[in-house]
Amino acid sequence: MSTAEVRNTGKSGIYLSPVAQRRADFGNACGGLFDDLQLADGAERALARIAAGQPDLLVIDLDRFEPAIDLAALGELVARRGGAPTLLLCPYATARWVPALAAFGPVTYAVTPIDADALQAAVAQGLAGIAPPSAVTADAARLRALLALHTRVQAALRTADDIQGLAEGLCRALAGWPGVRHAALFHRKPDGDLQLEAQAGRESDEGAPALALQTLLGRPDRLLQAPLRHAFPGLLAAATGELVLLDTLDQAGEPDLAALLRTHGVAMALGIAIPADGPGAPRGALSLLWEHSRALAPEEFAALQDVAAQAALGLRLAEMALENEQLLARVTYISTMDALTGVANRRHGEELLEKEIRRARRYRVPLALVAFDIDRFKAINERYGDPVGDVVLRSVCEAAQAVLRGSDVLVRSGGEEFQILAPHTSAIDALKMAEKLRVAIAQAEIPGADHVTVSLGVAQLGEQESADSLVQRVNAALARAKRAGRNCVELAMQ
Repeated sequence: MSTAEVRNTGKSGIYLSPVAQRRADFGNACGGLFDDLQLADGAERALARIAAGQPDLLVIDLDRFEPAIDLAALGELVARRGGAPTLLLCPYATARWVPALAAFGPVTYAVTPIDADALQAAVAQGLAGIAPPSAVTADAARLRALLALHTRVQAALRTADDIQGLAEGLCRALAGWPGVRHAALFHRKPDGDLQLEAQAGRESDEGAPALALQTLLGRPDRLLQAPLRHAFPGLLAAATGELVLLDTLDQAGEPDLAALLRTHGVAMALGIAIPADGPGAPRGALSLLWEHSRALAPEEFAALQDVAAQAALGLRLAEMALENEQLLARVTYISTMDALTGVANRRHGEELLEKEIRRARRYRVPLALVAFDIDRFKAINERYGDPVGDVVLRSVCEAAQAVLRGSDVLVRSGGEEFQILAPHTSAIDALKMAEKLRVAIAQAEIPGADHVTVSLGVAQLGEQESADSLVQRVNAALARAKRAGRNCVELAMQ
């Protein structure tokens, strides 16, 4: 619609912007649509003019306004309209203005940047009292879709076991919203960067190919360094904490991105930040890509913000569960492993021995126990010092672990004393293992010390033998190996 077609309509309006050039541009583009157009540079001046008489249309250009500073004043303007038409010109990167101002009264919106023809059309619709192509009040069908979305989101939160499961469930729930072509969740990792945690989508009715965001963005992680971080709504929302809406894909100023999204059947894109627990960077963002561009109702904006808040809670609970698992694993490690050598400690070794004895009896399989200690370890400490003694202990354990099988368990049973639990192993096979172990340790290079040797005892579990009896027999064999001159292996007596 050209301005010439609607001149002298008798319509009045107020255009509000703090930027002089934008006021001049609006007057040039849309002045002919009004008989009386007043340009205001601040909310107070616009409010005074409304008090003098309600205009047919109030246009608020939100560029350069700050929500934290200006929301109350602009909200009062909307409220003073008493339901009369108010058009918001909202920058795509700060779309949270729309639901925030809609809380004060009915509004319509157009996302900027916007070309002159589209701007004139939006203003003309406002003056005529015509709602945008999709009304900004949710109808019954949209409300039913929102209720279904809420149900799916709640199910995703209830059934998720971890972060990955939660992200996948939320994406599936959002992708089921009518008109949504693709949904994704970006998650901020401990290093501060973003990762594509999950995505869900479908092929369009026109047969457009399925969309894979990792291909579109060029990477699945470290997305705050991606070339499109300033243009793709999901990434921009995660970086800034804003609600980002492209109802025309070209608005981001990236023609290649817009063209690629169109080939996948996408016409509108939205990113909504997943809030942090408190001050600081967002926890991530939700990304929604629509097949058709349409105005979103306040109820739909509110639903999206609610989903983002629930995603934040779900992610935090999942992260806490992971932290608890890691803490439990750490506590278990500390309580069962020797801090110096990293092998099982004595208490854990005793528990494992009892467990292996029960298993050997149940399945009637052999079980061997090997005991060894480092020859003349006290002399090594006295000659080289305790730090070198610690190196010797760790080196001996490393050499032993290199020889042992995955089913064997190395235990530090004392200062320089060790045991090996060898399931499914007879006395003969345990003797071979012990000899290989003796040779490996004798040949091991130990920084700061001479080569060391070990003495070893070997015993196989008797049919009715207890753990204490088995340990006594293997220790007796170890003592014989020491008396025999050390650096040798002795088999325990029955």
